[in-house]
Amino acid sequence: MPISSYDDRIPSFPDLIFNTVSVDNLIDIRNVTFAYRNHAVLQDISLSVPRGRVIAIMGGSGCGKTTLLRLIGGQLRPTQGEVSVNGQIVHQLNNHDLYQLRRKMGLLFQFGALFTDLNVFDNVAFQMREHTDLSAEMIHDLVLMKLNAVGLRGAQQLMPNELSGGMARRAALARAIALDPLLMMYDEPFTGLDPISMGVIGKLIRRLNDALGLTSILVTHDIEESLKIVDYVYFISEGRVEAQGTPDEIRISKQAFVHQFVHAEEDGPVPFHYPAPDYASDLGLKA
Repeated sequence: MPISSYDDRIPSFPDLIFNTVSVDNLIDIRNVTFAYRNHAVLQDISLSVPRGRVIAIMGGSGCGKTTLLRLIGGQLRPTQGEVSVNGQIVHQLNNHDLYQLRRKMGLLFQFGALFTDLNVFDNVAFQMREHTDLSAEMIHDLVLMKLNAVGLRGAQQLMPNELSGGMARRAALARAIALDPLLMMYDEPFTGLDPISMGVIGKLIRRLNDALGLTSILVTHDIEESLKIVDYVYFISEGRVEAQGTPDEIRISKQAFVHQFVHAEEDGPVPFHYPAPDYASDLGLKA
């Protein structure tokens, strides 16, 4: 299936209402505020993730992107508002039900986070051994299937320190999809990769999402690669959803923050200079 082809059974974007709770949404975040003590990281954020889609969450460092992933995964609880995943209010679940929900989630960490003392095969097999009663023979076949999907079946006996950056990221992706999750979350999947590896990972994210019937959330700074594979983009600035749209809408957006981010401009709503007193005063010069 071409990267740009999607299942006709999935509703088109005009049919999906992103700011209204819908059975077509795997995730609904409604009026969520989150603060560390007195510091507000997210402020009254609302967004939705339709089933079967790849959604990007973009914004500057420290704007709250990874905090959103932690709220979805239940590592954090919102100060106000509601986070719903697959029809369940995450922060209202008891430990047992939360763990059951997490079994349906996969996470690709920013730098892979492979277990350094396990080879590639055992990294991918880890969750199967811990959370299922599958036989060793079945686990063997499933691990090879996952590794083949990311092009690393021949690297199954290599240790993490023997892998290139792109190979390590692909091995981590195979581990993340080991239990066939409903939801995949990617935390900066392109960081530190060369252009070839970046393209490979991007195409894998799209292909696996469509082939496995996943729903994916991509937290990223990489504009060029991300806009090739995602269906919809949310831009976050200062803890709020500043803008949203399809990749085509984002590319031509005249909104100042989006334009600065997409075109990597030095000055705009996000200033180059950190707030400071008058420069001449700092140097002790008289006006």
